Amino acid sequence: MMQKQAVVINKNDNVATAVANLAAGSPVSFFIGQDVQQIVLSEDIPVGHKFAIQDIASNQDIIKYGEVIGSSLTAITKGHHVHVHNIQSNRGRGDRK
Repeated sequence: MMQKQAVVINKNDNVATAVANLAAGSPVSFFIGQDVQQIVLSEDIPVGHKFAIQDIASNQDIIKYGEVIGSSLTAITKGHHVHVHNIQSNRGRGDRK
């Protein structure tokens, strides 16, 4: 049985969430439905953080758990870290006015 390294809840998600600290250059496996997918990470991904499971264009919706949680500030390549440095939340951030 495959060890779960990342979680993708909905088939429409374009990000996965790491369930362990993951190193750049590592192949990471995850399920989308019953299908096992695998990508190689371009950056270290801390536990609980998101990474792109497909290329995401600038100003594209970030979809997690089947819900739009924000939009990309720049293009994000598959395998890259998705976090506050390259997305803006739809829920408002306290550090930006």
